[in-house]
Amino acid sequence: MSARAGYERRWPVRLLRATAVLVLLDTLLQAALAGLFVTGDLDLLAWHAANAGVLSALTVVQTVVAVVVWRLLRAPGGPAAASAVLACLVSVQQGLGEARVLAAHMPLGMAIFGCATALTYWAFTYRTSTTPQTGPSMAEVAE
Repeated sequence: MSARAGYERRWPVRLLRATAVLVLLDTLLQAALAGLFVTGDLDLLAWHAANAGVLSALTVVQTVVAVVVWRLLRAPGGPAAASAVLACLVSVQQGLGEARVLAAHMPLGMAIFGCATALTYWAFTYRTSTTPQTGPSMAEVAE
């Protein structure tokens, strides 16, 4: 396999790694903004609310990229499904925050951070095969 073919094969994973890191860092920023708001800096609530929209958009982008990795590279579909669930959880989280339902908002935020961490871990441990993906072998078809 040429170096060019290797790059063409790995770009979706590299993009997934980048988006996963951005989602994870933005989730950490959300937690920091929430913590600083709770300690008395009331101006940070507006930043926390605005950043929720950024996190929501990032999780949608991550889901699209995870689907590309799944379909184009024939990677496991679990991370694409988990990314979609994460995008939904962030949307629910936004609604809970706007409604000031903190009893559910705070634990869900921790679950979102855990999910973002797990997806980032998967993105960095997943390895593409060095040979192009092909259909089943003739022996497999005969079975």
